[in-house]
Amino acid sequence: MTELSHDQQRDFEAAAFRRLVEHLRQRTDVQNIDLMNLAGFCRNCLSNWYRDAAGAKGVDLTKEQSREIIYGMPYAEWQALHQTEASGPKQAAFELNRPKDH
Repeated sequence: MTELSHDQQRDFEAAAFRRLVEHLRQRTDVQNIDLMNLAGFCRNCLSNWYRDAAGAKGVDLTKEQSREIIYGMPYAEWQALHQTEASGPKQAAFELNRPKDH
């Protein structure tokens, strides 16, 4: 395996994260509940992790600020444009597998 410097690893991880966020912004057809049920995380999780990372470095972000960074727009706007009502089976699956921090 190629030996990576700390800076290379950080830069590659940041690039992969940016690509993931952009991919999720383009895939508005994929609902957060689908992500949670299949992968155990969603856009809101990413925004929470982003806010946690900022806080660890002394930068205070609100929940709304971190969500806007991930969604590319205010969360309420994204919900109005793209969020659909989750079916009963999707909601039941979410409740069965709900992470402890949700």
